[in-house]
Amino acid sequence: MRPQSLNLDTSPEIERLQVERWRRMSTAEKAAIVSGLTQAAYELALAGVRHRHPRASPREQFLHLAIVTLGPDLARRAYPEITTTDLR
Repeated sequence: MRPQSLNLDTSPEIERLQVERWRRMSTAEKAAIVSGLTQAAYELALAGVRHRHPRASPREQFLHLAIVTLGPDLARRAYPEITTTDLR
């Protein structure tokens, strides 16, 4: 049984080399990659909030981001002021 390909647009040889590289990475290298990707996702989410709410104050943008990242219920529990402001 052949292992399933991770990427449909990558040749099996290149994919094999990539997997080998991942296996040789230290835990710190892997953590740095995950941290960088997490930061990039956060920045993209914040850019989306700023685009959708250009007139919002920095605090309101933060609260909108909390709703996006935590979900409405958890965001309201973590930041009760969400329920008293006009955030959607």
